[in-house]
Amino acid sequence: MGDPCLPVNFGFSFFLKLISINHKRPIFNPREVRCLKKKFATIAGQIEQERKMASRALLLALFLSCLLFLHGIAASPAKADDDVDEDLSFLEEDDDKGGDHGFPSPDHAVVDDGDVQYDEDEIGTDEFLDSSLHGSYEAPPPVDDKDVVVLAGGNFSEFIGKNRHVLVEFYAPWCGHCQALAPEYAAAATALKGEDVALAKVDASEENELAQKYDIQGFPTVYFFVDGDHTTFQGQRTKDAIVTWIKKKIGPAVQNITTAEEAEKVLASDTKFVLAYLDTLVGADSQELSAASKLEDGVNFYQTASPEVAKLFHIDPKSKRPSLVLLKKEAEKVTYFDGQFTKSGIVDFVISNKLPLVITFTRESAPLIFESPIKKQLLLFAQKNESEKHLPVFQKVAQLFKGKLVFVYVERDNEDVGKPVSDYFGVTGESPKVLGYAGNEDGKKYMLDGEVTLEDIKAFAEAFLEDKLKPFYKSDPLPATNDGDVKIVVGNNFDDIILDESKDALLEIYAPWCGHCQALEPTYNKLAKHLRGIHSLVIAKMDGTTNEHPRAKADGFPTLLFFPAGNKSFDPITVDADRTVVSFYKFLKKHASIPFKLQKPTSAGKAEASNEPKPKGVSGGKDIKDEL
Repeated sequence: MGDPCLPVNFGFSFFLKLISINHKRPIFNPREVRCLKKKFATIAGQIEQERKMASRALLLALFLSCLLFLHGIAASPAKADDDVDEDLSFLEEDDDKGGDHGFPSPDHAVVDDGDVQYDEDEIGTDEFLDSSLHGSYEAPPPVDDKDVVVLAGGNFSEFIGKNRHVLVEFYAPWCGHCQALAPEYAAAATALKGEDVALAKVDASEENELAQKYDIQGFPTVYFFVDGDHTTFQGQRTKDAIVTWIKKKIGPAVQNITTAEEAEKVLASDTKFVLAYLDTLVGADSQELSAASKLEDGVNFYQTASPEVAKLFHIDPKSKRPSLVLLKKEAEKVTYFDGQFTKSGIVDFVISNKLPLVITFTRESAPLIFESPIKKQLLLFAQKNESEKHLPVFQKVAQLFKGKLVFVYVERDNEDVGKPVSDYFGVTGESPKVLGYAGNEDGKKYMLDGEVTLEDIKAFAEAFLEDKLKPFYKSDPLPATNDGDVKIVVGNNFDDIILDESKDALLEIYAPWCGHCQALEPTYNKLAKHLRGIHSLVIAKMDGTTNEHPRAKADGFPTLLFFPAGNKSFDPITVDADRTVVSFYKFLKKHASIPFKLQKPTSAGKAEASNEPKPKGVSGGKDIKDEL
């Protein structure tokens, strides 16, 4: 049987590892290590001499006793150091003077209304329209909604029970999206009078119980009730789209047109629709058309077998059947289908052609743009007086990329949307600009670096589709000086300050209008002041409304992110501590790659901040003391 005693070298290594558990830094300095080696070797020698005379169990007991004795000696001073680090009473005194001790939800995400929290506005890809809505609430202009039924807790269940089909909007009076929807919703209610459906609304900011019952998380939320059961309204927020969506839900998916009078009525009332010219109104072709209609809620579908009706819809009566045409009351009025007459072929055709060649950006058209299944967009930013020159060129390019890109015109001098949209995308200057927008979760943008000509826009669009462009990120100008305790970060200096691998970095992403950000500022400034002498740590802030960076993702304001030194290639750590100086300090101590400590104040009322271990030749004196 082999020797049961541990080798001296293995025992010493195991000993050091054992007593270092739960410590972030070495317990001993090099001199102490050498001393311990000598002691350990002496003890091991004694064990070796006595091994021949003692039992194996006794030898093992002596060895373990030695380990426990040395571990007790080493642990005492380490614990004393920890006690010094934990004495943060001088920071707590700062917190007692005021500040936001909680960690409420992001300022633009929710509004607290009693026991229920609601989204301040439904946050979608068009949220930049709300940047102009923060601040004091102004009542919207009056809307004639006499045909919209007002529901509340007292009459809701009874009304839903008596009506088979009910569309219900849950809204808040201050919500910008709700204000934009109101005239469209009212017009749809009037257009649907006489149909087997009612349009209603609930002020969810007042009707808390109904809001809780139906799990209202944002405004507006629109539900469609059928025999008391509800589903989410998935249509666009325009009068025509609401009417079309409702008619498909309560009536046949495809409507027949058999007379010229019926055809004239459709041509006068509908702004966008599909007509199929068939041999018969029943059968395989009609079934394919009906199946396609159920997948496309935003467009009305009609069918006819009458040559006279077909002619009214710009179809040659002698053409081969089945034929299909998409008609729009826009610059591009008629588009003919030339694919296979199948469900998927018809749906692809409608998706590719139902949008205008170029959509003028308005609050009403925003859902049409951002809810399109075609995600990538090309946007032209130009003044109104320049549109006659540049829009025709833009439309020609749009014709070449139908079904692949959504083309959008933003009128820069439109007071309602021009400035907020330009600011959101970071478009500056007076000259026309063309920008590509990915439209997906990463929201990447690409700027055309050239003239607004047909050839340049075409080449830009092709490179955009092939993912050959370099993303564009908006940035404020670099600060003239940046010597404050809280460093100013903009898009163009983010890498230099935050992604510096030699420093731990705490970043606040804020918005100037954000109330929670304003409440946090005194606490954040105090934290930075206390830690100014820790040269391995950066406390910084960035205006998230005017600056971007792919590593700075903000779900709301303020967002606090920590980037550990030497680990910048990984995702940052989201700060979930309470908003106090002490909580922030403890978070930084826990997560910082480079150890540091803030010593207790001296009798003169000053504190000493330092990194551990101190660099050679640097004392903990005047340079790293600061006023509390």
